[in-house]
Amino acid sequence: MRYSEDHKAKTHQLILDEAARRFRRDGVGATGLQPLMKALGLTHGGFYAHFKSKDELVEKALRHAVDGLKASLAMHTGPDVPLAALLDTYLSEGHRANPDQGCPLPTISAELGQRGQQSEITDEVVQDRLANIAGKLEGDDSRAQAMLVLSAMVGALMLSRSVKDEALSAELLSSTREQLKALTESA
Repeated sequence: MRYSEDHKAKTHQLILDEAARRFRRDGVGATGLQPLMKALGLTHGGFYAHFKSKDELVEKALRHAVDGLKASLAMHTGPDVPLAALLDTYLSEGHRANPDQGCPLPTISAELGQRGQQSEITDEVVQDRLANIAGKLEGDDSRAQAMLVLSAMVGALMLSRSVKDEALSAELLSSTREQLKALTESA
């Protein structure tokens, strides 16, 4: 039985949605194609009607995750929104607890970098975040400060997800958030 193009497009979107969630939650390496497709009620062989390879799916899922977050991030990163609002949102226990819905930098992008599979999409996200943060800072060194802020944000989130001690996890987030706020007070 042949399916309509609309059906194929909807299935493609379902695969992207689920892959973006699983890659952020479980990791690229730990997410197999067969379990991914089975979770959607699809066959493993059907995957290849949508993507040439898992690597292609990873890149498209990363793009999908980035695009999906742009709208929700807009309320925390707009030109009139202070940097503190972004810090409060990014370095929150809610963001820590929901990697499948959050920023792909400490998840998909970090894993791709570790595997030697750097992505231009990651470059784009980093440049975008740096420009946004630097735009909220004053001085000639605003880009350098933005690099420090972004690195601390991503690093603190990664570490907070990695430690077993809940109090330490919460302290990593709150301490980094408050130190960055103090460092960027005028923003």
